[in-house]
Amino acid sequence: MSGTIHDAESTVILQAIHNDAAAAAEQLIKAAKLHKGQIVVVGCSSSEAVGRRVGSWSTPEVGQAIYDGLNSVFGPSGIYIAAQCCEHLNRALIVEHEAVPHAEIVNVVPQPKAGGSFATAAYNNFKHPVAVEELQADAGLDIGGTLIGMHLKKVAVPVRLEQDHIGQALLLAARVRPKFIGGERAFYNNALKEGYPEF
Repeated sequence: MSGTIHDAESTVILQAIHNDAAAAAEQLIKAAKLHKGQIVVVGCSSSEAVGRRVGSWSTPEVGQAIYDGLNSVFGPSGIYIAAQCCEHLNRALIVEHEAVPHAEIVNVVPQPKAGGSFATAAYNNFKHPVAVEELQADAGLDIGGTLIGMHLKKVAVPVRLEQDHIGQALLLAARVRPKFIGGERAFYNNALKEGYPEF
């Protein structure tokens, strides 16, 4: 079933969700030390954001509000959003083509009930949207228990944000860092413990 928000409080609810998403994006940029050109994978259940069970109440207005909130921060920072689709599309991703110019593109157009409302909003708002089956993102936001780990670089590190919900959906975040290799005699670049630097 798809949901809609029509009551008198809809504007207030959608604005609050937008604000939650923008706050989460700002906090993730700071915590993960993100920079221009990096990719954040976002899994999003619009159902969970309005207090429903994941996959049961896909709500386009909510997907759009979350996209707008995230993009209001990531966009000006030059950080790409990779919108993870739901399991009906095998968790494929919608992303700007310029973010993944050499990736193998697959052919699918997400819809609210086959891809999800957030991925649909991303597809409809990106300049040159493409679908890919996989990528390795630099950070991630999991809105409502959508499981984004398959699309993060190794090694994923949990990040606790002050903004721990978007709407009623639980929000989890992650950053990544390079692997340590070599064993006890190896020396390490301590700056890389915090993530991937901007070269």
